[in-house]
Amino acid sequence: MKKYTIKAGDTLGSIAKTFYKDAMKYKEIAEANNIVNPNIVIPGQEILLPGIKDDAVSNDTKHTGGLVLTLDCLSYIMPQASEENIWKYLEALNSQLPKFGINTPLRMAHFIAQIGHESGSFKYNSENLNYSEKALRAVFGKYFPSDELAQAYARQPEKIANRVYANRMKNGDEASGDGWKFRGRGLIQLTGRDNYTQCGFALKLDLINQPELLANDANAAVEAAAWFWNSRELNAFADKDDIKGITRRINGGYNGLEDREAYLVRAKEIFINHKHMIV
Repeated sequence: MKKYTIKAGDTLGSIAKTFYKDAMKYKEIAEANNIVNPNIVIPGQEILLPGIKDDAVSNDTKHTGGLVLTLDCLSYIMPQASEENIWKYLEALNSQLPKFGINTPLRMAHFIAQIGHESGSFKYNSENLNYSEKALRAVFGKYFPSDELAQAYARQPEKIANRVYANRMKNGDEASGDGWKFRGRGLIQLTGRDNYTQCGFALKLDLINQPELLANDANAAVEAAAWFWNSRELNAFADKDDIKGITRRINGGYNGLEDREAYLVRAKEIFINHKHMIV
């Protein structure tokens, strides 16, 4: 039976999720340790984890330098995120990030900061294209050079996507429907037939026939975001603490930079200063 020392920020639920992949196992931990109130745990307290061998999770943590994401730390970085959405991605994040070398405090801080911004704290997994006439002229003026044209497309997301993403990123023309089919999805919104093709090939996922996997499957969403990160060599930018370089490679500019920086400040408090962090 494994012994575990409770650390600042731990809850029995987060411990159960890490070791058993099931937060509800907190009840078994509480029972095994005669913990009357499962909501109260004390940092430094040593507990037993029934059914877990001493080395059972060592392989899960050694590749990340001992860094393990928890509900508490992600809630701190993304205060607007719901617990339900954090649980949705938590296991996939812990299992997938090491495979792509996102395994140091700075790399994890920058990655989590960027997906926090891109997904609206895990709220969005598919691009919102429900633009008004005024917004189309402001955001996509190149594709809607007149008020009349913008009015004809306003509040029609599928029609908008097929126009603005036509004939680029290996998409077909507007009539092909590729713009809508390969619109932005996932935690770092993958966009365009070319990206879907390359990502699907690398991850052995049929994203051409099942592009919705990036929105509906948490593991695919995380893995695709990590693939994108790795394919743009963003670990190198993270190692230099270059948030502008990372943002430019993801966004093509500096859109939302202030918000991304705010996520990064909180992420560094977790990964660099070890606030609420299991290490």
